[in-house]
Amino acid sequence: MVKICCIGAGYVGGPTMAVIALKCPSIEVAVVDISKSRIAAWNSDQLPIYEPGLDNVVKQCRGKNLFFSTDVEKHVFEADIVFVSVNTPTKTRGLGAGKAADLTYWESAARMIADVSKSDKIVVEKSTVPVKTAEAIEKILTHNAKGINFQILSNPEFLAEGTAIQDLFNPDRVLIGGRETPGGQKAIQTLKEVYAHWVPEERILTTNLWSAELSKLAANAFLAQRISSVNAMSALCEATGANVKQVSFAVGTDTRIGPKFLNASVGFGGSCFQKDILNLVYICECNGLPEVAEYWKQVIKINDYQKSRFVNRVVSSMFNTVANKKIAILGFAFKKDTGDTRETPAIDVCKGLLGDKARLSIYDPQVTEDQIQRDLWMNKFDWDHPIHLQPTSPTTEKKVNVVWDAYEATKDADGVCILTEWDEFKNLDYQKIYDNMRKPAFVFDGRNIVDMDKLREIGFIVYSIGKPLDPWLKDMPAVA
Repeated sequence: MVKICCIGAGYVGGPTMAVIALKCPSIEVAVVDISKSRIAAWNSDQLPIYEPGLDNVVKQCRGKNLFFSTDVEKHVFEADIVFVSVNTPTKTRGLGAGKAADLTYWESAARMIADVSKSDKIVVEKSTVPVKTAEAIEKILTHNAKGINFQILSNPEFLAEGTAIQDLFNPDRVLIGGRETPGGQKAIQTLKEVYAHWVPEERILTTNLWSAELSKLAANAFLAQRISSVNAMSALCEATGANVKQVSFAVGTDTRIGPKFLNASVGFGGSCFQKDILNLVYICECNGLPEVAEYWKQVIKINDYQKSRFVNRVVSSMFNTVANKKIAILGFAFKKDTGDTRETPAIDVCKGLLGDKARLSIYDPQVTEDQIQRDLWMNKFDWDHPIHLQPTSPTTEKKVNVVWDAYEATKDADGVCILTEWDEFKNLDYQKIYDNMRKPAFVFDGRNIVDMDKLREIGFIVYSIGKPLDPWLKDMPAVA
């Protein structure tokens, strides 16, 4: 029986290994992590991450050919293929601080693999890593190999949170990069055979190592660029009276461009986009390409601009101050159908409003109060370290109240900010919300999900990103 071990039981490792176990009943799959609480959650009825369909997949395989364990060394020792899916946070100090990936956890994993291995292994990069990481990992493994043959493959993930299980069941492509040597090609074929249990062969792409590593960064950079492009247009739409939804639709009907990722919003979030672009910027700078680095920096600058523009619009609309005003925040996750808050635009929006002394009442159907409080006091980039290595919260934010009901969040509020596109927010009783708010009552739609005309009929003053401005808002321009 082929044995697979995955180091790292997070958003990538857990779902990916669960689907491999389901689709390959003849393969034994072990997911290992040093976090006892995380592994305990994977072995319980309350999984540590929320992802539609994941629960069902795990329950079908767990205890049969899918195992979650803290005994990292045992399972690495036994494995034929070792996936490494550990954190690669942005460095906060030293060379490349604020841009370069911190490969501390990757190096530690590689050294451990070398120490415990007594048989040849295929080591698969599953984390998003800078191009040429495989070379560094190869050096660590070969210098500590004791006669064991290690083959390094790059197999980046292209999962979208909220649809990760569907993405794994029916991927656009599976990308496997390896060395162009007989050993490297044999390793590629071995991993290819795993995916071939359910992925059509024409969708399994093979490249050299560096192309596979760079393809992941490039894909995320291109997607983030599309979002920043439409968000830049949204500002121009507001200034000219155009409607960004109509512009996006018109642009998206061009088959060369297509309609995906053209929704204007308060900004992009998630664990990859900003981190990968910063990484790309750093790699460009290190390779003497400052103009290319500057180009990609603009994608992040527009994203930051969009978040600050939203905050400025809220404050300027409400008589240029939100001090001691209650602002309801609907949605804290970075997108619907996930509880993930990593780099969510809600963090910067909330911090901006708190900076103007607002009182926040926050509701998200999948994010806990503890997570929200942690996100609001945590330093930039700390979120991407394992939870036991993150600093603990000295205090909770006194001006933040986390509630478990949208109507409770909006009661007696001066304004409502919609920051995640959860379906339930489209179907709320906005008449009831209006009746229980202070007047004038404001709705700031950061996801363009409400019916502006209906809300205005009720009596709300409505701001929707990139849509023609309410007469009230025209008189109070937001200066970014």
